[in-house]
Amino acid sequence: QVQLVESGGGLVQAGGSLRLSCAASGRIYSYYYMGWFRQALGKERELVATIRWSGDNTYYSDSVKGRFTISIDNAKNTVYLQLNRLKPEDTATYYCAATWRVDRRLDYSAYGDWGQGTQVTVSS
Repeated sequence: QVQLVESGGGLVQAGGSLRLSCAASGRIYSYYYMGWFRQALGKERELVATIRWSGDNTYYSDSVKGRFTISIDNAKNTVYLQLNRLKPEDTATYYCAATWRVDRRLDYSAYGDWGQGTQVTVSS
């Protein structure tokens, strides 16, 4: 069982940046995968990025590749998502999650531990 708490969301202008944090508690093993998902109002939840707890094997969706960066600070038990060159289309609630299912790490249904979410709003 892992507890997750997201923070760092806010209101920014298009082209700006934000850094989201996900603080984890409980025992986490190196083979766990951490995922960032987002859900816009009236839309389905979609994958943004994943990373293994050991810090390797990163994945990004096509819509954010080259603009967002996922990383981990093991000493702080925290996973980060750096959001650069933000667009209005990035507006959503962003969620952090954890799974041991490497074979299903791109599927939200494989994640059993979720944070409460943090809101990102990008103005035109």
